[in-house]
Amino acid sequence: MTDSVRGYTTERARARESEDETESTDGDSEQLRCPECGGQLATDTEHGETVCADCGLVVEEDEIDHGPEWRAFDSKEKDQKSRVGAPTTQMMHDKGLSTNIGWQDKDAYGKTLSSRQREKMQRLRTWNERFRTRDSKERNLKQALGEIDRMASALGLPENVRETASVIYRRALADDLLPGRSIEGVATSALYAAARQAGTPRSLDEIATVSRVEKDEIARTYRYVVRELGLEIQPADPEQYVPRFASELDLSDESERRARDLLKTAKEQGVHSGKSPVGLAAAAIYAAALLTNEKVTQSEVSEVANISEVTIRNRYHELLEAEEQIQVP
Repeated sequence: MTDSVRGYTTERARARESEDETESTDGDSEQLRCPECGGQLATDTEHGETVCADCGLVVEEDEIDHGPEWRAFDSKEKDQKSRVGAPTTQMMHDKGLSTNIGWQDKDAYGKTLSSRQREKMQRLRTWNERFRTRDSKERNLKQALGEIDRMASALGLPENVRETASVIYRRALADDLLPGRSIEGVATSALYAAARQAGTPRSLDEIATVSRVEKDEIARTYRYVVRELGLEIQPADPEQYVPRFASELDLSDESERRARDLLKTAKEQGVHSGKSPVGLAAAAIYAAALLTNEKVTQSEVSEVANISEVTIRNRYHELLEAEEQIQVP
């Protein structure tokens, strides 16, 4: 083939391609134009229609909506409603990203598996569990997070406290703070710190009752973790214990409000300095119940607050004295 013939053929091919592109463009533009007035078409997703933006002609109706059936008004609500699996959580050692093989020995149709298939599935579950905890750190984390969840459930702590405690433990593990200390001790101290950070504190005695370590070890490990991780934890406020104590004793709102007033007065007088916040809260609850003519014994308050009756009597007199000093002109 000569150069002139080859050039002619190339020119013909280019011309044909340009014609095809022009035809496809014209076809697309015709499809996006109104058949009546030639105006621009727009899609109304709310009504499932395609309408002309100029004359309002409905070109198509009852279109299929491929979006979700729910509505969301902000990004947070959208993330909550999106069905793409369970959200990640710090309360699981793998953050909930791994899969589990169900314990029901049934197939997709609900039929029971044969003995051979059951044995196979049990082997798969065993290997799946082994792969989920591949090294010592993951096994450590799995045990600690299980302890945190168990203790938080026993103490009635909310989910945000469990998440915070899990993050604190992960930081302690990453900073290599565990050598020489028990897993249960660090997990308990992380939960104690998280409860205080969230404003739902529990006393050391309450923490020790659900923990597998002694109270002294919890306090020692807690101070160490807070110092090494640089956690900012404010001193416990006695008023934070009042709602829980009042709820467990079934006291009225008036008694709870009166107890808060007594504690505020004690702070103004400096009575709270150096005193146990749990003891002050228990004494305020007892004093408020007496002032509002509600029948509550020191023994009942002592049992709820997990503190001795002697402490309640001592703090009770101090609170009333501080109240009298304020009332005296």
